[in-house]
Amino acid sequence: MPTNLLVSLKLEQANTTIYSSLGGGLGASLGATKMAVFVVGLGVVLGLCFCTALLRWNEVRYRKKGLPPGTMGWPIFGETSEFLKQGPNFMKKQRARYGSFFKSHILGCPTIVSMDPELNRYILMNESKGLVPGYPQSMLDILGKCNIAAVHGLAHRHMRGALLALVSSNVIRDRLLPKIDGFMRSHLSNWEDKVIDVQEKTKEMALLSSLNQIAGLESIAMSQEFMLEFFKLVLGTLSLPINLPGTNYHCGFQARKNIVKMLTRLVDERRASGEIQHDMLGVLMNGEENRWKLSDEEIIDQMITILYSGYETVSTTSMMAVKYLQDHPNVLRELRKEHLAIRQGKRPEDPIDWEDFKAMRFTRAVIFETSRLATIVNGVLRKTTQDMELNGFLIPKGWRIYVYTREINYNPCLYPEPFTFNPWRWMQDKSSESQNYFFLFGGGSRHCPGKELGIAEISTFLHYFVTRYRWEEVGGEKLMKFPRVEAPNGLHIRVSSYSTDNHLSCVQKKV
Repeated sequence: MPTNLLVSLKLEQANTTIYSSLGGGLGASLGATKMAVFVVGLGVVLGLCFCTALLRWNEVRYRKKGLPPGTMGWPIFGETSEFLKQGPNFMKKQRARYGSFFKSHILGCPTIVSMDPELNRYILMNESKGLVPGYPQSMLDILGKCNIAAVHGLAHRHMRGALLALVSSNVIRDRLLPKIDGFMRSHLSNWEDKVIDVQEKTKEMALLSSLNQIAGLESIAMSQEFMLEFFKLVLGTLSLPINLPGTNYHCGFQARKNIVKMLTRLVDERRASGEIQHDMLGVLMNGEENRWKLSDEEIIDQMITILYSGYETVSTTSMMAVKYLQDHPNVLRELRKEHLAIRQGKRPEDPIDWEDFKAMRFTRAVIFETSRLATIVNGVLRKTTQDMELNGFLIPKGWRIYVYTREINYNPCLYPEPFTFNPWRWMQDKSSESQNYFFLFGGGSRHCPGKELGIAEISTFLHYFVTRYRWEEVGGEKLMKFPRVEAPNGLHIRVSSYSTDNHLSCVQKKV
């Protein structure tokens, strides 16, 4: 056989062998790929079936006779994720499906959501009839078992009485307002020609002002360390009570421990000094001045309650008031007019007094309208102590009832053009604060005892802010309104000095 032909035959045989090998390998590879796709697909189908069965099981588990309609979500977690992410949209969607009274499972507990104004008023006004506070376990753990939101019955009357002794009108007039005035003057100094984060400034303001009212000069030394721990505590109060490192609950609970140590040291030092001081801590510790005798644990939880309850409402309302005033120059002109009139006849160093505060009628309207439109408080929680009938349904013992008051703030029957910032609506009717559906500060025996103190703090802040400065927003940062009202990246404003000499010529200009 010729050599060339022999070589050609061998090459052909080799190629045939290679192609056979490649074909077999390719076929095996395709087979393995199909098998992998099949296994993944089967896993997805089985996973979906399992999830569907789990959801179904959880729904059947809570399908008790007499319960209102609704969905319960996942075991343990319920619908908390959807509630926290979607907030008002979640509530509106559920109301469209089930009405204004429905069941859910949020923040670790089966919950009845009530969005009916009449029913909400009944619930808030009848706490003693089988209802007690029902705040999330995370909040109760972090704020302490003696805080006013956790106790009920005789214990609540005892703690509320002790708190009212600290924030009565006479105490605000004679002791607290002068302290607030001095603090605000200092806190708002040297802001001109700077870009500031008003969210950060109002947070610091609310916390440090409360610390100053509680312990005066003694609080200054620990204020920075305290502030860092306190911000962690606040985040932990609205979280699932999962005590694992890195969770908001764990960080908040650890922050509480550190705060308790600081406040315990403060109480011990005050007691060791033998001095009787007339600040909040002094009143709490002095049995002669405060007939509500408290243990050290109760005193510490009372201080944490004062700090927590005032912090969020005062800081957020102050920040949002600045935002709304920026966006509504006509409101700012009217507010500034009121405060410039108060300053007439005063020297720059003269403080505002009780009569000045009572004259701030439009300021009070601005605060109410800010709280309404921003919805600083979305609702309150109660818990059933026995099986009870509500709205024709049977609510089991131990369930929470979420009195969701947010939508009342946007009811056009109560507030014409509800999404318009209009403080004058509060000036037209002097009985607005006492109307049946005024829940901005709670209701019934749980009506906020520190309401007037908070209004005094915000009013004093606005007084010095609008009479000293003009400002403009920079950055256009996004605002979130649920579960907390906040600017995730801060709310930055450029501040410049406001001259009272030329204010009349500037009223038409953008402030």
